[in-house]
Amino acid sequence: MTMRIAIAGGGLGGLTLARILRRHGIEARVYERDPGRAARSPGGSLDLHPESGQRALADAGLGDRFRAEARPEGEEHRILDPAGRVLVHHRPPPGSFAGRPEIDRGVLRELLLDSLPAEAVHWRHRLASVTPRPEGGFGLTFDGGTRAGCDILVGADGARSAVRPLLTDAPLSPVATLAELSITDADRYHPHLAELVGPGNLWCVGANRILAAQRLGDGTIRVGASLRADERHPDSKRALLDVFDGWDPGLTALIEAGDGPPTVRTIEAMPTGTRWEHRPGITLIGDAAHLMPPVGEGANQAMLDAAELAAAFAARPADPDAAIRAYEEAMFARIGPIAEMSARVQAMMLSPTAAEDIVRFFAPHPATARDGHSV
Repeated sequence: MTMRIAIAGGGLGGLTLARILRRHGIEARVYERDPGRAARSPGGSLDLHPESGQRALADAGLGDRFRAEARPEGEEHRILDPAGRVLVHHRPPPGSFAGRPEIDRGVLRELLLDSLPAEAVHWRHRLASVTPRPEGGFGLTFDGGTRAGCDILVGADGARSAVRPLLTDAPLSPVATLAELSITDADRYHPHLAELVGPGNLWCVGANRILAAQRLGDGTIRVGASLRADERHPDSKRALLDVFDGWDPGLTALIEAGDGPPTVRTIEAMPTGTRWEHRPGITLIGDAAHLMPPVGEGANQAMLDAAELAAAFAARPADPDAAIRAYEEAMFARIGPIAEMSARVQAMMLSPTAAEDIVRFFAPHPATARDGHSV
């Protein structure tokens, strides 16, 4: 394929796409808004599913690298009630990679970046506008006025995609409020909290709210409080503690131990069943295509999108438009039920009867009670 492919966005989906295309001998340029690879906050830990995230890494030739960096013990997961009683406790088989091992998002992004030549990623390129060209392809304008052109444009630029409006006007709707904190070096400074969280994930589930914590590979604990979207944003630890008034002090100690004030943001999602009419030379992957509530599928599906789109291009090198059509139809069919499930789980997690509902949902198959994005 000699056509120029531009990938807007250097997150996990965009980098996975660039890597797999390169393995098929297809060049692509990634345009990323960050000033450099170390500029972005590393984020939390992800559980990569065998049928999606791990499959994409295998297609990228990075399966061994993933297993060298991943933490199977990170699959351990406990669900508690506000009094601190254990409702569900999932322990993975020691050292097993058969399930959904955890890997820090930052580590995974570095792994993907290391697999690409430096010139493949163009930093400081935030896409400002896209202009269709009469002869085909697109003109790209970036912040600061830099311009580029391409024959094929892939929007991998996340929730606030600049590419998405060319294909769909699907709205974003708030589904939750998330307040996040970090506890650095918990084993040394807060050993009681390190023991509480364990090597994986902890959910403390009450009516209309969840206090969650997640262990990262460097010993940091990420804490996240999920509230209903219409609740007032708690902009301080004191305000956040008031939200969890009456909960066991051993649980709310996760808030008190935070390194600083909470970072609060609104979690949004696209309507389930979102589709668009095919348009030559352009498509979307990941959150740009199907922004879902963060219940463990987002990164996995973005990477699988990348793998399937790359495979479609490789199978039809003389007809990239047919490749895009094939990818989109398969992606729409795959994402529909996953988006519906994610919406149901999100609503259940913030319901008045969340603890009972979650135990009923997860207890028959505790190995599925995994959420690499819950904090």
